[in-house]
Amino acid sequence: MEDAMEFSDLKFQGIKINYLYICKRKLWLFSKNITFENKSDKVLLGKVLHEYSYPKENTKEVLIDNLIMIDILSDGSIREVKYSSKMKEADIMQVMYYLYYLKQKGIHKQGIINYPKEKRKEVLELTPDYEEKIKQALREIEEITTKSIPPPAQKQKICKSCAYFEFCWG
Repeated sequence: MEDAMEFSDLKFQGIKINYLYICKRKLWLFSKNITFENKSDKVLLGKVLHEYSYPKENTKEVLIDNLIMIDILSDGSIREVKYSSKMKEADIMQVMYYLYYLKQKGIHKQGIINYPKEKRKEVLELTPDYEEKIKQALREIEEITTKSIPPPAQKQKICKSCAYFEFCWG
């Protein structure tokens, strides 16, 4: 029962799982509604990719519980469409969170990450190890997002193309 209680207390948008693995500062800023994504060319490219990839799919951008947005939902799988595999771990953990979330509702699916530009895909299954990682990630997100100040900026390769670059380093 502890898992169910913890799950009900620690539900987050999937993008927060992604940001946890990319940059904890970005996660904190996003959680406080400090967003610069609408001014980012990379984000715009990602939106265009989502819009025009897989046009034959009928169930695109499915919002569940007003919390998680699944790019493509089919009978046996959920799919995320990503612009690049550069943030592969973050992408995988976001999909694992979706699989975990659905499992808590009694729904079992396979996860797929599509990288259309690279003509690649990752097929994923939720394992007990990933479930533990997700539980740990949810606790860490809770810890980070409830702090009154953001984590310090940490220089990474991805910083130059981040929507928050000027905020952190300008």
